[in-house]
Amino acid sequence: MTAPRRLLLVNGPNLNLLGTREPDIYGTATLADVERIASEAAHAHGFELRAVQSNHEGILLDAIHAAREDCAGIVINPGGLTHTSVVLRDALSGVSLPVAEVHISDVTAREEFRHHSYVRDVAIVHVVGEGVRGYATAVDRLVRVITGQSDG
Repeated sequence: MTAPRRLLLVNGPNLNLLGTREPDIYGTATLADVERIASEAAHAHGFELRAVQSNHEGILLDAIHAAREDCAGIVINPGGLTHTSVVLRDALSGVSLPVAEVHISDVTAREEFRHHSYVRDVAIVHVVGEGVRGYATAVDRLVRVITGQSDG
């Protein structure tokens, strides 16, 4: 059986507000722009991309659980759940898929509470502070890991 050629892109709470939410921090690109950037990066490697965004943790968990059926890896920007959600971390760990964590801003240069990530220890790729282009970086690096071209 061949490995699936699909990635799941997960965007957490408030990322639907990209383009209008704090543009001095997050820029003016929209969620649609993010999904296009990630999709183009995936397609460049011969992968499909399925995207989900929700402000509801359970919807994100269900999407992560479903990914084990037909995805080779997960790219995730958990938004504020990064710093609060043990269940999101457990879902990512539980599906045993490689994970890339991405953040538009440099969370390590922001408020102290943003410095801790529950996702960090289950992700094999970490991209912070590259703006929305960081999604393409995360996809590129994750695909290299999945295809055995890099160790992360």
